[in-house]
Amino acid sequence: MATALEAWYMDSCDEEDQRKPHRLNPNRPVSLDDLKKLGVFHWKLNADIYETDPELEQIRKDQGYSYMDIISIHKDTLPNYEEKLKMFFEEHLHLDDEIRYILDGHAYFDVRDKEDRWIRIAMSKGDLITLPAGIYHRFTLDENNYTKAMRLFVGEPVWKAYNRPADDFDVRQKYTASLQGS
Repeated sequence: MATALEAWYMDSCDEEDQRKPHRLNPNRPVSLDDLKKLGVFHWKLNADIYETDPELEQIRKDQGYSYMDIISIHKDTLPNYEEKLKMFFEEHLHLDDEIRYILDGHAYFDVRDKEDRWIRIAMSKGDLITLPAGIYHRFTLDENNYTKAMRLFVGEPVWKAYNRPADDFDVRQKYTASLQGS
C-alpha cells in the first residue's frame, strides 16, 4: 500500500506556481496527530476497489456520508478549468465538513493552524480526508495537473464556500473555540 499522508508547513507561495510543494527550508513536517488537533482526519484506503470497499462503506455509515459524487479535475475534463482552479485556491471555509477521497492522481489541501500558518497536505490515491466545518483552507493540484476525487456529504451536497474573512459565522467561532483545548 502507498505511504502515509505527508504534511508540512509552507513557505510563501505568492510569487511561484501554487502547484509546487512549497516546503520550508529546512522542511518542517506536520504529523497526523497535529492535524487531528486541528480537526483534520485521514484514512488510507484501497482506491482500486472504492465501489465495493467494505472499509469505505463502514466509514460512510459511521460518519453519515449519504451523498457521493466523483469529479475529475484536469483541463480536458473540467469546464472552465483555469477559473475553477483559481476559485478552489481562494482561502475559504464551509458551513459543513469537507470530505474528499482521492481515487487517482494527486492534489494538495492547505489548512491554517492555530497560529494562522499554512500547512500543506499532500493527497494521493487512496487518501480520504475530512476538514472540519469552519477551518480556513484551499485546494490545488500538484504539478501533474490531475486528480480524480470522490466528494462525500452528510445529506444533500452544499457547494457554497465563504472566502476569508468569514469569522462572523457561528461555525467559524465554534471551530476556533474547539482549538482552545488542543
